[in-house]
Amino acid sequence: MTDQMENVRIILIDDHQLFREGVKRILAMESSFSIVAEGNDGEQAIELVREHQPDVVLMDINMPGINGVEATKNLVDTFPEVKVLILSIHDDESYVTHSLKTGAAGYLLKEMDTAALIDAVKVVSSGGSYIHPKVTHNLINEYRRLANEGSDSAEVGFREVEYRRPLHLLTRRECEVLQLMTDGYSNRAIGEELYISEKTVKNHVSNILQKMNMNDRTQAVVEAIKQGWVKVYQS
Repeated sequence: MTDQMENVRIILIDDHQLFREGVKRILAMESSFSIVAEGNDGEQAIELVREHQPDVVLMDINMPGINGVEATKNLVDTFPEVKVLILSIHDDESYVTHSLKTGAAGYLLKEMDTAALIDAVKVVSSGGSYIHPKVTHNLINEYRRLANEGSDSAEVGFREVEYRRPLHLLTRRECEVLQLMTDGYSNRAIGEELYISEKTVKNHVSNILQKMNMNDRTQAVVEAIKQGWVKVYQS
């Protein structure tokens, strides 16, 4: 994904006006973003998407009436070209998997910082997937727990293998980035850890996904765990 991108039309759906105002102020910092409409429940979301045909919908998961998950399913079924980014206070893996199964392109915790919100919108608007690093870490731990339960391990697909870096596929730096992705680090945090710019981190992540033939970070991390390419520490 390049730094230059066409205008991204966004609809914001959340039943808390103060939160909406905060998100709008953050998104206004990015010249390529424009908020075309906002609403406070899932029913409004469907009507507003039909009227404004946005690129991205930022959707609260907990709302009166039609909640965010139900609204996402309806939107994806009716307007498959629209990308939905879920906003939630819940970091439990069940919320994440349910949201993704209904067609959401991303899942972002409301505790996100400014850079994470902007990055998430850019990623999903460009056709990618974005999952908050903290949530990714929880998902990985849950997969690891199931893998260690014996009978469930076959279903999950993990096997105990000796840790080894995939130097046949990735560079040493890319291996370091992949490990930090597994540890739940954001791009900014990876850059701070390795003393490189966030743009350089994004390039490394793109190279990793391309070389591993994966669509997003979560897929890459899960595959790396299966192959024994990274160390996973149970929290």
